[in-house]
Amino acid sequence: MSSCIPNADASTLDRAAMSLDQKAHWERIYSAKGPDELSWFEAEATLSLMLIQRAVPNRDAAIIDVGAGAATLVDGLLTAGYHRITVLDISAAALAQAQQRLADRATTISWREADILTNAFPANAFDLWHDRAVFHFLTDAADRSRYVAQVRHALRPGGYALVATFAEDGPTRCSGLEVARYSPAALHAEFGDEFQVVVSQQQTHHTPWGAEQSFTYCLCQYEPHASMRDPA
Repeated sequence: MSSCIPNADASTLDRAAMSLDQKAHWERIYSAKGPDELSWFEAEATLSLMLIQRAVPNRDAAIIDVGAGAATLVDGLLTAGYHRITVLDISAAALAQAQQRLADRATTISWREADILTNAFPANAFDLWHDRAVFHFLTDAADRSRYVAQVRHALRPGGYALVATFAEDGPTRCSGLEVARYSPAALHAEFGDEFQVVVSQQQTHHTPWGAEQSFTYCLCQYEPHASMRDPA
């Protein structure tokens, strides 16, 4: 049987199949429920916004929110005066919900429907990378390595990565999927010594139905060795 991906090797085909499965899963989730019916919903992304403003106070900073879904961080960023914002998610339904909520303000955002592990990012494009939804779903070590490689490629030297995951006492599953849980030290270890910890913080998140979920936030500055830097 011929492949639908010309000259693709087995690992590429496996990754493509997994990406399609993941996309179908998240399209079902976001098509079945409104944003405020999902466990991770925050009416305001207060902690993320505070840490972003600390790391990149310049409102011209280029910020990407990966796995953003229909999250409200983008609303807060716009209100705070940031204007170079990219929102990425694998689910078209999630992005549509966010765009509908933002109405006319949605036209100022760069929207990207893509799998974080395979998306082609420009090198050194962003001053800050934010993720409160993706990394703890990467239970395979190879996928985590791909993710970190994407961050290294997309962040400018001196830029910041702000990643939040379930904490050690957080849920073991979310939206029907297994998740990994992290202490601040374990989360930082996944990224390596090129990422210097600025601050780590625990958060108790309250779901829309009142349950508590523990999160670990880690803000790191990316300081690659000169030989590792991507050309501009």
